[in-house]
Amino acid sequence: MSLIKSISGIRGTIGGRGGDGLGGVDIVKFTAAYAEFIKRSTEGRARRIVVGRDARVSGGMVSRLVCGTLMAMGLDVINIGLATTPTTEIAVTEEKADGGIIITASHNPAQWNALKLLNSRGEFLDDAEGKTVISIAEKEDFTFADVWALGQEYINETYNERHIAKVLALPLVDVEAIRKADFTVVVDAVNSVGGVVIPRLLRELGVKNIIELNCEPTGRFAHTPEPIPENLTQISEVMRTAGADCGIVVDPDVDRLALVMENGEMFVEEYTLVAVADYVLSHTPGSTVSNLSSSRALRDVSRAHGCGYSAAAVGEVNVVARMKETGAVIGGEGNGGVIYPELHYGRDALVGVALFLSLLASSGKKMTELKAGYPRYAIAKNKLTLTPEVDVDAILKAVKEKYRDEEVNDIDGVKIDFADSWVHLRKSNTEPIIRIYSEAATMEEADRLAEDIKGVIASL
Repeated sequence: MSLIKSISGIRGTIGGRGGDGLGGVDIVKFTAAYAEFIKRSTEGRARRIVVGRDARVSGGMVSRLVCGTLMAMGLDVINIGLATTPTTEIAVTEEKADGGIIITASHNPAQWNALKLLNSRGEFLDDAEGKTVISIAEKEDFTFADVWALGQEYINETYNERHIAKVLALPLVDVEAIRKADFTVVVDAVNSVGGVVIPRLLRELGVKNIIELNCEPTGRFAHTPEPIPENLTQISEVMRTAGADCGIVVDPDVDRLALVMENGEMFVEEYTLVAVADYVLSHTPGSTVSNLSSSRALRDVSRAHGCGYSAAAVGEVNVVARMKETGAVIGGEGNGGVIYPELHYGRDALVGVALFLSLLASSGKKMTELKAGYPRYAIAKNKLTLTPEVDVDAILKAVKEKYRDEEVNDIDGVKIDFADSWVHLRKSNTEPIIRIYSEAATMEEADRLAEDIKGVIASL
């Protein structure tokens, strides 16, 4: 059994003894700690929390525990039912709520679930806020309400439709062009909530020919839910045999978007953001942001449009903070996470789909032709396991010193930018591991760069 506590929430495998897995006691304790944090932050007024969940098997049970605990703490609950992560984020601001809880383990397998915590802006808690919630939970420093101060639950299951309507209303979403393009689109929603919202969005965008794979929201995932190539053989085969124009894959909570080209090959998650940014910048020039481990292609495309680019520490909350600092018009992460501030500050596969199809329709190109026009890079992801007594921070400091004549960024581990490649080293917070991300023109070169860095670390 596994239970992981972090600033973004609590995540674990369902069942087991308290503290070992994500059991009922853990769910109640952590929800109560979050409620206590909200009460302290909103002294003297009524509090409301939005709760949404993906379709995984344990979701209904966890939702009932979460909603009941929030009411027991004296908070009102707006239960939006089956909803994506970005939909829940939007609901928080629409309802003028004090926060939100998203019940989803994102791309983790079906036996996992999690509570993701939002602030009143519909954004994830920052580092200090997350640590406060963890501290309250560990000390069990919360007080339940008496019988006259219990919260109420309000059911509002309209937000999937409201989210879609907001996407359709965006000026850069070209519904007419998409309709005229007469696309055939294949959707793989891994039997979660994306199976409800993505086909509905496509129909509203004027797509008539939709092939649905794994779109029943049963929570019984048809394959490992992370949208990476080895898990997407089914949709790749359908793309090749059905003559489809575009394949769309989302993870269980629909904040990541992967695309499959007409030949069955991956567009590559890193290039979801690159393509959408290319489209946005061609209409609304401005700066862009991605995290340090995302492809250099976004920087290249931004500069090609005469626009600036900034890198943020890994993590959505860090990317959002940097986007606000720089006034970025588009940003996100290389895992297929598109953040479009015109709609809201959160990774959102729905807006990613709408903007990408607008680009594809207006370009008149096939996806393979579109992809060929972008800078070609490949990212390798490796790790180096060290013995527990090794001082990882000292290793990273030494690497930084060794490469001091290169362009070095140390806001999150150490990233070294070379002329035609880069390598990013990050330490694990839970084990003696250095994660090594490297990018070059080919996968072979990227892997070779990682091996070279491993050799440097070994010598240190």
